[in-house]
Amino acid sequence: MNFANKSIKEIKAWLESCDYSPLAEELNLLRQDGRAGLKPLLERVERKQRYTERLREEWQRMTVYERDLRQAGYIHIAGVDEVGRGPLAGPVVSAAVILPQDFYLPGLNDSKKLSKEEREEYYQVILEKAIAIGVSMISPEMIDQINILNATKQAMITAIQNLPVQPDYLLIDALTLDVGLPQVGIIGGDGKSISIAAASVVAKVTRDRWMCKMSEQFPEYGFDRHMGYGTKEHLAAIAQYGVTPIHRHTFAGVKEWVEVKKVGV
Repeated sequence: MNFANKSIKEIKAWLESCDYSPLAEELNLLRQDGRAGLKPLLERVERKQRYTERLREEWQRMTVYERDLRQAGYIHIAGVDEVGRGPLAGPVVSAAVILPQDFYLPGLNDSKKLSKEEREEYYQVILEKAIAIGVSMISPEMIDQINILNATKQAMITAIQNLPVQPDYLLIDALTLDVGLPQVGIIGGDGKSISIAAASVVAKVTRDRWMCKMSEQFPEYGFDRHMGYGTKEHLAAIAQYGVTPIHRHTFAGVKEWVEVKKVGV
């Protein structure tokens, strides 16, 4: 493109309308142009290119396990993760997700590192593009009965069983499971495997939506803000209003109030 006969406004419009990154030769021509008004435009383009490259590099890092497994002959690789081990209220939720080989969603990462808006956006893409998704929810009552570690494992196993497509390999965040399938447990897996990251997002969005519904039933507790975690606001609400059926009655911060104040459904 001949930029010499283009105004700054025209070049800005062209850069903003590009559906691709400007080529190195085009950027060099703009740098040689010399007009002061082009400098901030070029800086913006270069920042965008650095950001895009960083996402591409992160994607390569996050897909190492999947690429190695596909080279070994595995096809339906399921990432498995859970959300909700630490809260004082609500279920533990697990998801298992099988992604297609050509899946590409730059920026997808551990759900804890994403904003609510990003999680919702990525959740929709995962639902549309995934080969299979399985979700499981273990109630607070069951958590109290079998403890949170066993509840987490049960949620993961059930999520795998709920997959409409049989996986041939499992990538699991932190744990290993007695399910008769080849697998690897990856510490911090939701930040190291794109399949586990996808499961993390599905589980987080599913649980958060459930907690928001419970906030309508128990508005005094602010479940839509803290999602059941033991915040100062939540602990104060328990002390003032008592323990609800969706609280985990064996957890510190709750069990002290179980026989003192109970709230009916």
